[in-house]
Amino acid sequence: MSTVLITGASGGIGYELAKLFARDRHNLILVARTADKLTEVANELQTVTVKTIALDLASPPAPKFLFDQLRREGIAVDILINNAGFGAFGEFAQMSEDEILGQINLNITALTELSRLFLPPMVARRSGRIMNVASTAGFQPGPLMAVYYATKAYVISFSEAIANELRNSGVTVTCFCPGATHTGFAKRAGTEKSRLFKRLGAMSAEKVALGGYRAVMEGRGLAISGAHNWAVAQSARFAPRKMVTAISRWVAEKAE
Repeated sequence: MSTVLITGASGGIGYELAKLFARDRHNLILVARTADKLTEVANELQTVTVKTIALDLASPPAPKFLFDQLRREGIAVDILINNAGFGAFGEFAQMSEDEILGQINLNITALTELSRLFLPPMVARRSGRIMNVASTAGFQPGPLMAVYYATKAYVISFSEAIANELRNSGVTVTCFCPGATHTGFAKRAGTEKSRLFKRLGAMSAEKVALGGYRAVMEGRGLAISGAHNWAVAQSARFAPRKMVTAISRWVAEKAE
């Protein structure tokens, strides 16, 4: 029975992934900022062993603290799901330093540090899986969410690179790219009233999580959630960059 570490596990895609792994009898380590929500999830998933750790991974010492705690307890992580992340809506010049650096610290730094810490033991065992949750946002620039889009571009590039490095190691790295999803993300980011959510629609967290679960268990390198999101990601590669950026802004703006 493998042990799965899921960050951002108290709601949305992380919560739905936890249910899927529990269904297939994987032991769980669930990490999120809010202890109460984690306790609720753990109580719901009583068919497997669930360990909860309330931790703000945007804090620079947090990833190493998490790794050291699990190592002291003799817990080996077989599957790492780097799901925690957030975005903030607004023009970059008007955004606070906390919002800017918070996104970078959580979406990039924590994800990279957790991968750096948990990957070597997997390589030593010649067995393991990592799934980094990026976004279809990572395939184009994102005016009005410039930092968030850029962080997800990093996650895609980073994940594909280390997946190649590990191709003969017994360890797989999956980069999972959801599109718009009905979770608490939009409310926190301030994008609930954007054209993306109001006009173009969003997928359910349950459906998105199932796609991510299948991707990581199959060891796929890059997986995009939903056929329409795949088409959009592919079109961004070939369309003129100014056009892609203009469309990205139009989608992010509030629906009238």
